[in-house]
Amino acid sequence: MTTPRPGPRRGALALLASTQLLLITDTAIVNVALPSVGADLGSGSTGLSWVANAYLITFGGLLLLGGRVADLLGHRRVFLAGLSLLAAASAAGALAPGAPALVAARAAQGVGAALAAAAAFALLLLLFPDGPARHRALGVFAAMGGLGGVLGTVLGGALTGLLGWRSTFWLNVLLAAALAVLALRLLDDRAGRPGTGGFDLAGALTATAGLGLTAYALVGGTEAGWTSARTLGAGGAGLALLLAFAAVETRAAAPLVPPPVLRRPALRLSNTLAALAQTTLFPMFFLVSLYLQSVIGYAPLGGGLGLLPLSLVVVAVAPQTGRVIFLLGLHRAMTLGFVLLCAGTLWLALALTPDGTFASTVLAPSLLIGAALPLVMVTTNVAATAEAAPEETGLASGLVNTSQQFGSVLGLAVLVAVATSRTRAGAEAGADPGARALEAARAAAETAGFRAALLTGAAFAALAALLSVRLHLPEPAEPPEGAHAPDPR
Repeated sequence: MTTPRPGPRRGALALLASTQLLLITDTAIVNVALPSVGADLGSGSTGLSWVANAYLITFGGLLLLGGRVADLLGHRRVFLAGLSLLAAASAAGALAPGAPALVAARAAQGVGAALAAAAAFALLLLLFPDGPARHRALGVFAAMGGLGGVLGTVLGGALTGLLGWRSTFWLNVLLAAALAVLALRLLDDRAGRPGTGGFDLAGALTATAGLGLTAYALVGGTEAGWTSARTLGAGGAGLALLLAFAAVETRAAAPLVPPPVLRRPALRLSNTLAALAQTTLFPMFFLVSLYLQSVIGYAPLGGGLGLLPLSLVVVAVAPQTGRVIFLLGLHRAMTLGFVLLCAGTLWLALALTPDGTFASTVLAPSLLIGAALPLVMVTTNVAATAEAAPEETGLASGLVNTSQQFGSVLGLAVLVAVATSRTRAGAEAGADPGARALEAARAAAETAGFRAALLTGAAFAALAALLSVRLHLPEPAEPPEGAHAPDPR
């Protein structure tokens, strides 16, 4: 097998990064379209929340299984299957006659997204061996992640306003189909061939159900209450199933996650850090967009565009992340990223005011966060996959993607709960019968809520910065003579 030429490899990277962009954009597009969905289908807030939550639950619950399936059945094959399912489910969503059908379509979209995401990341690891080339490739992934949230908000607002909410689902159909066609050209059967070994059915069932129920408890906790029977029951059942999964893995002939893999200290710590990064970053996008709309008074499209400067910084910094890693070393670059993330989030929290402007409150700290984002994303991904053997690329991809997804879900649940609690307390303390005074009190209470949530996010980033100092990867082993990356042509 020959080493791939730079041209074909760049084409494969563009394809895989575009898939990452599609999956992140999809979440933001649908969130923007939700009010129009509710008006058209007559769905209340509870039904609308599950249009978003169904995707998050299946996506987060199936990433680990998707990575292992990709190792066993072939990464290219699973990548194509995931894109095909995503396109079909998006078409079903566009044609949905009511909210239940739309929720089911969104759950199926999450399944397709989990398969495509896990396989895409594994293919990147196979195509770009550990070292500067992989760092640059992961930088491109981070740039696409930074663009995805903003692009999704802008496209969601524009498409919903011009063509209606169903057009956002048809866009997914077109993009997923186009990526699948390109994959047939750019990735051949040697790019992630099927592996050998049995399939751990008991592990797959307990892990998927455990992760799914845990995600269900987290995304529904704010709505149902953290001490409600539904939340506690789902969370307890999820944890019980994950404990059962851990017991199953010690006895399985071909475990879904081999116990020796989880005994690697660097892998455990790097996955924890990947989750902490998203615990701060993912809710920050949501909270800033809400602040710009509900306090400053921007339209939804303006709330999305307010994050554009941050995304442009991500795109500029991400390609240089490999150079920073080379100059400072991996764990120092990671620590720098988390320190910048903590400082930027803290600055943003303290800058928010009820009568502020975008330039005086959000702009400068968001630029600092934009510089931090690729540093923490690339370094945690590098560390989480550095020890993966070729036959473990799907597993490594599933683990780090699952960590990031659950960090996002946990962070959003916790920070929104903090913001809601602080806002409610501020509103009760500042109640006043005058209409103008009531509006000022509302803005002040919401700003206090956003500030409290962002301060909590900064605390998570500070914890990650402290933990990152302890990360030390073992020296890489010399590759076997004649070993090369697979040809993606």
